[in-house]
Amino acid sequence: MLKGLRIALAAGAAFATAGAAFAADRVQTKKVTVSVDTLATGLDHPWAVEVMPDGAYLVTERPGNIRIIRDGKASEPLGGVPEVSARGQGGLMDVALAPDFAQSRILYFTAAIANAKGSGTEAFSAKLSADESRLEDVKPIFTMAKFTGGNIQYGSRIAIAKDGSLFISVGDRGSRDRSQDFKDDAGSIIHVNADGSIPADNPFRDGAKALPEIWSKGHRNPQGITFDSSDGKLYTVEHGARGGDEINLIEPGKNYGWPVITYGRDYSGAKIGEGTEKAGLEQPLHYWDPSIAPGAIAVYRGKMFPEWDGDMLVAALKFQLLSRMQRDESGKFTAEERLFEGNYGRIRDVTVAPDGALLMVTDESDGALLRVSRAANQDG
Repeated sequence: MLKGLRIALAAGAAFATAGAAFAADRVQTKKVTVSVDTLATGLDHPWAVEVMPDGAYLVTERPGNIRIIRDGKASEPLGGVPEVSARGQGGLMDVALAPDFAQSRILYFTAAIANAKGSGTEAFSAKLSADESRLEDVKPIFTMAKFTGGNIQYGSRIAIAKDGSLFISVGDRGSRDRSQDFKDDAGSIIHVNADGSIPADNPFRDGAKALPEIWSKGHRNPQGITFDSSDGKLYTVEHGARGGDEINLIEPGKNYGWPVITYGRDYSGAKIGEGTEKAGLEQPLHYWDPSIAPGAIAVYRGKMFPEWDGDMLVAALKFQLLSRMQRDESGKFTAEERLFEGNYGRIRDVTVAPDGALLMVTDESDGALLRVSRAANQDG
């Protein structure tokens, strides 16, 4: 098992990476047999993964590191990453590559940042140096207007639109009423241009009724956000309290209800809000009770698994699984298949690679980067 193992020592941590070190797991799902390959272990609470143009992997670690995994080797942490508030649920979180990354080398990332008033979600743009050793020209492009105490519910995923603008999810920071304050970024989906300016199509662009960067409100802790590349629709997956995790279709200016309406209860068991429905507030497309603690969402449009076309894939922390939410041609959910339950740890991120394989990271002190591909020697 250890023969041929490559080990990279970085920041005092040992990394086991791909090659002959790990045998792939073969897993039978309802429609297809998949192969699960471990590409790297020893990661410190990895939060997000992106595929670089040459097939290398860019991975964030919540304590504040970004590493590149290429040719079976994990890099030293990139320099130039700003100091993050790695407390509780905070730290370095999502990363996304600019659409023209192959030419510009520009990327975006989110983090919990602290100041004298507390901490909050911040998004940055940066340029990867030519030698891939550091980030250059690091600039904040969105900063929560109000920093507060506590270290939970930062949200912090990024989805990039076709025009290059960014949609950034922001949690309520553990103060639920902030989600209904339209002059507060907490509990919102934020929409900004790549330079941080306000897009012309934002619903509150004039700032009269809400902060101009706000796209939608009434969210609790949306840790997943993605576009369906087929029709351009924007979706989030977000944590409820005790029950009430939600998938939502995000539309401009809409209010998704938290904490006025919810399908969850407080952790004490007490009722939250006014019930499950109220005029003027949006209903989720789907909710879970009990909670699965969703960490990310992707809509599958790859070529490797045509059986999954259009399905939503939701990474889940609590039950350590990947939920495949099956949809019919109208987009309606028809069934849920729970994959890998308890096999690999807390699945924090899931993304679809250019070849159609799935990439996942596990939010553990000895976290892993996993690749899910179509197993060989099967029909279909």
